[in-house]
Amino acid sequence: MFLGLAFLVLLVLSSVENTVFFSTLSGIFSNQFLAVGMLFIHNVLVVSLVLLGMTFYVNLVISDFFKREKYSHIVLEHPRTFAFVFTIIVVFLSILRGSSLLGGINVEVLPLILLVSAPIGMVEGYGIYLTIARTLSRSMSLRGLAYIYGIFFVAAIMEVGFIHLLTWVTAG
Repeated sequence: MFLGLAFLVLLVLSSVENTVFFSTLSGIFSNQFLAVGMLFIHNVLVVSLVLLGMTFYVNLVISDFFKREKYSHIVLEHPRTFAFVFTIIVVFLSILRGSSLLGGINVEVLPLILLVSAPIGMVEGYGIYLTIARTLSRSMSLRGLAYIYGIFFVAAIMEVGFIHLLTWVTAG
């Protein structure tokens, strides 16, 4: 019950943060340290929400909440496969969300956006994959969580550096 409540609170907090984050995005990047901090906090909230949601699901399955369902344990039996598929979906939707901030999604430019976003997407995707795989296999530890948060810190630094590089190249 407490896990579900924490999930709902974090979901509401994430929604508020997401609205504030995307409405102030252009002003944030004038200060590199603020931008890294905001991107890191944004990523930590997202991965924490995924972690809580997956933990809540695992606990429901383990407690036989879905005992009538024939395939309720399939995700827990194949955590890496599910983590890979879920990671691809999350990263792709994140890229679409980010590209929509540039005035809409232009299908002709989408391959270029995917190519440009690939390095950061791979780092963030690896962090999401580790979070899901370790949660579903029930092997998440405090050390593992710190490692995952470190991955997202590196991703935030890469993203800010990449955005500053793009603005420098396009301005020059």
